[in-house]
Amino acid sequence: MLLELALWLGQDIRAFNVFGYITLRTVLAAMTALVISFIFGPAVIRWLTTKKIGQAVRDDGPKSHLTKAGTPTMGGALILIAIGSTVLLWGDLRNHYVWATLLVTLGFGAVGWVDDWRKVVHRDPKGLPSRWKYLWTSLIALAAALFLGLTATEPAQTELIVPFFKEVAIPLGLAGFVALTYFVINGTSHAVNLTDGLDGLAIMPTVMVAGALAIFAYVAGHAGFANYLGVPYIAGAGELAVFCGAICGAGLGFLWFNVYPAEVFMGDVGALALGAALGIIAVVVRQEIVLFIMGGLFVAETLSVMAQVLYFRATGGKRIFRMAPLHHHYELGGWKETQVVVRFWIITIMLVLFGLSTLKLR
Repeated sequence: MLLELALWLGQDIRAFNVFGYITLRTVLAAMTALVISFIFGPAVIRWLTTKKIGQAVRDDGPKSHLTKAGTPTMGGALILIAIGSTVLLWGDLRNHYVWATLLVTLGFGAVGWVDDWRKVVHRDPKGLPSRWKYLWTSLIALAAALFLGLTATEPAQTELIVPFFKEVAIPLGLAGFVALTYFVINGTSHAVNLTDGLDGLAIMPTVMVAGALAIFAYVAGHAGFANYLGVPYIAGAGELAVFCGAICGAGLGFLWFNVYPAEVFMGDVGALALGAALGIIAVVVRQEIVLFIMGGLFVAETLSVMAQVLYFRATGGKRIFRMAPLHHHYELGGWKETQVVVRFWIITIMLVLFGLSTLKLR
């Protein structure tokens, strides 16, 4: 019923010309998603609590995390409801980029839902086996990559843009583009999921990166701005600014309940979906490298896990970090949880600003 109302109301509202402006609809999308999160947040938390869908805590983790056991998880479903409803309300549903991004987001969210459900409802600590989780996310990412590659009509849509160098664009061809897109979507999704380990740690950087990508999307979809700033013009990409606005609003609304001490966690259903959304948006607006810069926190967290595992196996049990992902290393080193979170936020702000500077520094 909610989705049907959004579809009807959204198309009816856009009959008025004033609502045709992407900038206005982006702001309205952020506000709408924020309100939806605020309104339905308490009800979702109560439902999760009633169903005893609570977070399990690692025994070998920081002792301060033991108090988090039982906190409702799978709250990422609230984020997806807010984003989906808002995009259907304010987005241009004739735009294939909007549908591709929405379907990828919901697809990854579905995989995360199954994983979380098995863990907390069926009490299966392994959840969805890693090989199956990676298989399903890979299939969705590959399908999106093929769709974007096969529907590209201009060479710029499949070139790798190098930041800070106005004239540098590396032709990838269909195979190269599909491979890059696959790794960006899947990699970003799992990177955000690894980062989601402390109250508010993953959601606020996601909001920051999404906000910056909204600017890139608007510029890429505007022929005049794209030409002036020396970025590829991608017809229709501007609509993804509305999607980014929805992510920002839904994310900030969720943060209201996820800030320390968290009332709810997003779980894989939220983290996998949000990471995939950032990945596909960056691909569409041709800013994969900039995403790597702005999402430096997600990259560092992922690399810390990879380095820890490889070093542990190579040395027969020795460790580089006290614990991986990286945020646990600092916790065990004496930082309070709130210190880790806020300092990582500050780092993300710096990285996002650096990423935005690539628009002009060319």
